[in-house]
Amino acid sequence: MPDPRFLPRRELLLGAGALGLATAAPAGAMIRPPRGQTVWTFDRLDRIGGLPVKVEGQPTLISGPGGRAVLFDGIDDALFIDSHPLAGAGTFTFEAVFRPDGGPFEQRWFHLAESDPPAVPGAPPPSPSVTRFLFEIRVVEGGWYLDAFVRGPGYNKPLMAPDKLHPLGVWAHVAQTYDGQTYRSFVNGELQAQAPIAFTAQGPGRASIGVRMNRVNYFRGAVREARFTPRALAPEAFTMPRGLKAG
Repeated sequence: MPDPRFLPRRELLLGAGALGLATAAPAGAMIRPPRGQTVWTFDRLDRIGGLPVKVEGQPTLISGPGGRAVLFDGIDDALFIDSHPLAGAGTFTFEAVFRPDGGPFEQRWFHLAESDPPAVPGAPPPSPSVTRFLFEIRVVEGGWYLDAFVRGPGYNKPLMAPDKLHPLGVWAHVAQTYDGQTYRSFVNGELQAQAPIAFTAQGPGRASIGVRMNRVNYFRGAVREARFTPRALAPEAFTMPRGLKAG
């Protein structure tokens, strides 16, 4: 039976009894992800989501909500994975569970980037790709606020809400979604900002965690999990650790 520590928010609201859950589910058990969803669990440093990881610096493993998580020192710790899990998706949900621990104002802690276009013999060098997704934070006195960002041909949109602060040193669930018309960002299931964009699917590429792809704006804190779904989920369908609430 599924462990109620990690359930879609709608099921947590119903309660274990309404779902017929056993009161003693096996520790670490997970519900089955929604169809088409890719899950990356940051409970090891050699492979994430079955993919090999390039490690830089000295990130370490710590206890997180529902299992182990990767801790980044904000100086030179980073993970690089040769995969863009939302490549080809025309609509999407990008979720993550993380804990920001303070540090510099601007931190870019999850980056999905389309690969640079291939060179053509005899042609000028192609321009580097700027097509990407980002999860960033801005650290201010007393907390942090989310900066979700997506850029590609015909769209370039950050979503920030400086008036919606969340506490440092506390685990949080963040998400960004696109339903075919509107781009939205969330913290612990609560809407932060939204805007219409003309999004088009991105191509294959890479991911960096703990820093932007070009190794600037390192992250101080921990990352437990990321989920990538090729459609827009409602907040009630997000998957987050039990007990997380809006900060």
